[in-house]
Amino acid sequence: MTTIKDIAAYAKVSSSTVSRVLNNDPTLSVADETRNRIIEASKELGYTTVRKRRNEQKLENLSSPRIGIILTCSLEEEEDGVDDPYFSIIRQGVESECLNQGIYTNKVIRSTDSHQEQIIEDIDGLIVIGGMNLGLLNRLKDSLDNIVFINNSPDEDSYDSVIIDFRKATTSAMEHLLNQGFKEIGYIGGSVSDDFLDNNLVSRDMRLTIYEEIMKSKGTYRRDQVFIGDFSMTQGYQLMKDAISKGNLPEAFFIASDSMAIGALRAIQEANLKVPEDIAIVSFNDVQMAKFASVPLTSVKVYTEQMGRVGVKLLLDRINGREIPLKVTLPTKLVIRDSCGVKNKVDS
Repeated sequence: MTTIKDIAAYAKVSSSTVSRVLNNDPTLSVADETRNRIIEASKELGYTTVRKRRNEQKLENLSSPRIGIILTCSLEEEEDGVDDPYFSIIRQGVESECLNQGIYTNKVIRSTDSHQEQIIEDIDGLIVIGGMNLGLLNRLKDSLDNIVFINNSPDEDSYDSVIIDFRKATTSAMEHLLNQGFKEIGYIGGSVSDDFLDNNLVSRDMRLTIYEEIMKSKGTYRRDQVFIGDFSMTQGYQLMKDAISKGNLPEAFFIASDSMAIGALRAIQEANLKVPEDIAIVSFNDVQMAKFASVPLTSVKVYTEQMGRVGVKLLLDRINGREIPLKVTLPTKLVIRDSCGVKNKVDS
């Protein structure tokens, strides 16, 4: 079955652009030549066979559920997904699985939309990627039973969710650095918006919490070695520059996203320092660009696309009658490359 990624690679555009063209996103501004190239690519790669199957289902009076997707990130943040593609890859997984199931998701709602409730009125199920305002969630309870949360679990007694174990994932990264003999380990990460409590309220990232617990248990925690900004390459670059300018650099850093780590690598190189000889790095997510960084990144692999696919399967199962909510925790895996100072221990 053709995926969004396949069409994007064939047409030489981003996956988000392919998704928005195929789903007739009215807010998309794209050249006619690009739009036509995407449509032609989808036809050549067999996308029309999915459309044909859906039409056959209509003829057989088989109803295709109408699914909406709520995105925490803004349109600008998604378009700039190369900076931190975590949520955009989850969305690609959702849409690829919908295509695989013969379902067309024509409702994309952003947490910043002022008319969310009107958009949600005519759908059978909702997938929330990230967070949702608590007030909106409470208003939806009476009108929409089928909601799946991805990367968050606000109420596991009421709603399905797909998450990862941030404690286990962070611990694996930190233990790896500690087992390599590093004692002074710094942290670079981003702030997290928690819409479940209030609009745009910033909450603590579990990666930071676990990092602090581990370092305090070793008696080596230093607040001045913790640097927090936004999840972006630019901030990773700037935060590492800040760390370098302060002096007394730690031996290693745990960095909360590959995007930030790639920015940090640039700052380290500009300071004529080397990774891992001067500073070792372990990062998080293991997106595709991690292994192509100037120094290939040791990173905790998160199966983001699979999170999206599992979310669709849970939602369809719920629509088909399952009443008991399920909470699915997907595994993570530490992928070891050059940036931590260990080579050829794990196939990357």
